[in-house]
Amino acid sequence: MNPIYLDYAASTPVDPRVAEKMMLALTSSCFAANSLSLHDYGVRARELIEEARARVASVLHALPEEIIWTSGATESNNLALKGAAKLYQQKGKHIITMKTEHKSVLETCQYLEKSGFSVTYLRPQQDGLLDLRELEATLRPDTMLVSVMHVNNETGVVQDISAIGALTSARGILLHVDAAQSPGKIEIDVNKVPVDLLSLCAHKCYGPQGVGVLYIRKKPRVRVEPLFHGGGHEQGMRSGTLPVHQIVGMGEACYLTETERLSETTRIQKLRDQFWQALQSIPCCYLNARFSLPHFLNVRFEGMLADALLAKLPFIATSSASACEGKGTEGSYVLRAMGYSTEQAKSAIRFSLGRFTTTEDIINASEQIKAVF
Repeated sequence: MNPIYLDYAASTPVDPRVAEKMMLALTSSCFAANSLSLHDYGVRARELIEEARARVASVLHALPEEIIWTSGATESNNLALKGAAKLYQQKGKHIITMKTEHKSVLETCQYLEKSGFSVTYLRPQQDGLLDLRELEATLRPDTMLVSVMHVNNETGVVQDISAIGALTSARGILLHVDAAQSPGKIEIDVNKVPVDLLSLCAHKCYGPQGVGVLYIRKKPRVRVEPLFHGGGHEQGMRSGTLPVHQIVGMGEACYLTETERLSETTRIQKLRDQFWQALQSIPCCYLNARFSLPHFLNVRFEGMLADALLAKLPFIATSSASACEGKGTEGSYVLRAMGYSTEQAKSAIRFSLGRFTTTEDIINASEQIKAVF
């Protein structure tokens, strides 16, 4: 039998409705066209791309021209941080982020440190939230950028982006938000929150891997120095021939995700609560993040290494930490930043639920886990 998939935070299956739209784009008259070509095939490719751009923009309540296509959230994070740092360095060379950010933000910040920038890595409180008073105290006259993840990819903890944005915008400091995990889980409205740069990807919301977005605010005008140089695509900020079928897939995925967000979240909440209720009967099982979105269940089995436990659960597909964390030996750096010991972090497993998770999946997974103890 196929393993029960409980690793939606790592990557979501492509929704069949999305795959159908992508197949049409691959096999229609624009299948091989460059969207910058002036002939009819190129025009049709452009139309599909702009339709998808508008759909992604609507999820953010943004303008279509504020949406820049990329290859995924990792590239979007790199483009936002490196591009903004280089273009606005005359304002200052101090950057603030959190120790619990995705590696694509943390390693980009480390790269910028080697390039002469100063970076402050704030530790979260025990609940995973950023201490706003500490953030305010850390802001300096030369702070030019703050980068904070909206929904943590390991714990599901949601940062107060509105409050963070109020602090940064009042001082003319750019705010970048890694929102890869947000679509379908929690509303994002750039008209309500003063976010300047925001990263998304398709494969976290039932779209294809290999395509993403960087939102770049138009008013007040924000720009970034490009990472790639070439044909001047995407307003000169991201050169490269656009993959029409992947972009169509992301547009459809974002549309469906936002349309079904509330009903889907209610259903997943019930499944997560059912799952946690079952796992609580295991004496060594403890919850790591109490204020997470219902799509996440991060628990630890004290006294047992997570990797050893997962080896005994071949029919459950999940992970001990972020799939992008690498093969470290100290457990989740996110949990350790929250104050958990190395031993506790090494005993943690991140279960993540999604659109295709069923009640039967939860019952079967619970029984398999309890059978190990």
